Amino acid sequence: MDQFVCVRVVQMNSMDLNLFQFDYDLTFAAFFMNADKTIYGRYGTRSDRKAVRDISMQGFGGAMKAALEIHRGYPANRESLTGKQGKKPRYAKPEQYPSLRRFKATLDYKGQVARSCLHCHQIVGAERMVYRSRKETFPRKILFPWPMPDTIGMQMDPASPATVKAVSPDSPSAAAGLKAGDAIVSLNGQPILSTADIQWVLHHTGDTGQVKAAVRRGGGERQVTLALPSGWRTKGDITWRTSTWDLRRMVGGVLLKDLTDEERKQAGLGTAGLALKIAHLGRYGQHGAALRAGFRKNDVFTAFDGEKKRATETEFLMYALDAMKPGMKMPVTVLRGKKEMSLKLPIQ
Repeated sequence: MDQFVCVRVVQMNSMDLNLFQFDYDLTFAAFFMNADKTIYGRYGTRSDRKAVRDISMQGFGGAMKAALEIHRGYPANRESLTGKQGKKPRYAKPEQYPSLRRFKATLDYKGQVARSCLHCHQIVGAERMVYRSRKETFPRKILFPWPMPDTIGMQMDPASPATVKAVSPDSPSAAAGLKAGDAIVSLNGQPILSTADIQWVLHHTGDTGQVKAAVRRGGGERQVTLALPSGWRTKGDITWRTSTWDLRRMVGGVLLKDLTDEERKQAGLGTAGLALKIAHLGRYGQHGAALRAGFRKNDVFTAFDGEKKRATETEFLMYALDAMKPGMKMPVTVLRGKKEMSLKLPIQ
């Protein structure tokens, strides 16, 4: 740590979005960079609400050592780092987004500090609101940001920098020949320090495409190509993300949970059909739209807009946000106790 100049950033107010581009839904994120603002790598990953499964002090230390190694080779290796620099964002500062203009460039330390603080996840919501205000469909990159390597069948070891822990069968990673224990040296020519660096490459990959990887295995290095099929990005789960709360607002303010097979059995439902239970129901403002429309906590969706096959909350959100525009009402069949009812879910 004493080989770094450490800077802690505690707010997004007036943040330079040209430079600081990362997964804004994280609890913790770190940048390794040169004084000239060249980025060596990123650290910080999350795939569930607990935020501890994917990172470790051991892994962070390993990423720091790898960053120092890149620094020792700088500037001769500058060209390999070009892809780590972000593209020009829509706005240079978060508070320039229309939905965030209520925030000032600095915190109100003499008054409402918490209320004046612009949170990272609000940037995700502000970007989505640009599309929503135009009644445009969300690009998959906006709806499914920063894909985990698991999305393409690569589970990473949080205790070791960019090391594969397991490979899922019948996945793009398996098809490319990746194996447990492989260390990802580079992706598309970019040196890889962490899972966050892998996510950076995946985030900027198209809805279909190829990712070229250099892999260290058994003391040797080999080149492999990952072919990403259509729809690969939508295999991820977005329900843990704080920014997903605003997506739920757009579909009336419901948080849905797919019933387990045992819960379905108790409710007299089969395992193949839709059974999304309202685990939480908003009460105020636009988050209370479903409540005002007659929906109740513990209602079970058994059909929406004619769809009856089993689905996750992520799949429901994707369908609702693709197929329905603000102002529309989605027909939903719910099971309340033993009674089936037809309701209309307000889309906002």
